[in-house]
Amino acid sequence: MAIKEKTRLIIIGGGEDKKANKDILKEVVHLAGGKQSKIAIITTATNYPLEVGEEYKRLFYDLDAERVETINIINRKEANRRQISEELKEMTCVFFVGGDQLRISSILGGTVFHCHVLEAVKNGVIVAGTSAGASMMSEVMVVEGEEEDAPRKCTIKMAPGMGFLDEVIIDQHFNQRGRIGRLLGAVAQNPVSLGIGIDEDTAMIVNNQNEIRVIGSGVITIVDGRDIDYTNISEQHPDDPLVITNVKLHILPTGYGFNLKARNPILQLDKNEEV
Repeated sequence: MAIKEKTRLIIIGGGEDKKANKDILKEVVHLAGGKQSKIAIITTATNYPLEVGEEYKRLFYDLDAERVETINIINRKEANRRQISEELKEMTCVFFVGGDQLRISSILGGTVFHCHVLEAVKNGVIVAGTSAGASMMSEVMVVEGEEEDAPRKCTIKMAPGMGFLDEVIIDQHFNQRGRIGRLLGAVAQNPVSLGIGIDEDTAMIVNNQNEIRVIGSGVITIVDGRDIDYTNISEQHPDDPLVITNVKLHILPTGYGFNLKARNPILQLDKNEEV
């Protein structure tokens, strides 16, 4: 199945290569317009906005972006200023850096800035994000949870995300931090949503038909809980181990894809096909 529709989102699991081939960041610039790309870097998630903003600014300029601007919004008052939205008018990509996804949703959620970005996506602007900037893409996001241990019912905290992608829950730094248990817990709580875990130096690129393709050195893990037969997630004794049966699991490396609507993998993509 070909994936040739227009790119909407670039969702990166964090830890993308910034020193060697920089394949994922190259793809951000390419899809945003190449030498005509204009990228806005949103540093709200990080406690080090100047340093992180300058790092990405240098990287994108080194990769031949035409224009790169850093926008650091630190409170909701700033996010509601019309001037902030004016700064995005000519941009072809809005890039959210990593840090704390709750800072993104609590500072930007529901503001003039948020509404402007949602509208911009409809008009062809790409939204990209890494690490926390990946988690915030969905309507419901994982905020924290136990890592590496066996999944338990009470160990996951969730919050509303920014709603750029419907009916998914995204986790990042996935296999590197052993987050399969907390993603299973998130899907048990929200079986209508696909759980998607993205490894470091790995990204999923989403088009306007809700088809994705995978790039990078790791894999994405997709947990489909639509056909769950039984889970104890809503029962008493929150410290009990999680019970969840009949879950479907997909592991997809670079070169493969997935249809989020049909919930089917897309196998062996042609290297010349683009989202």
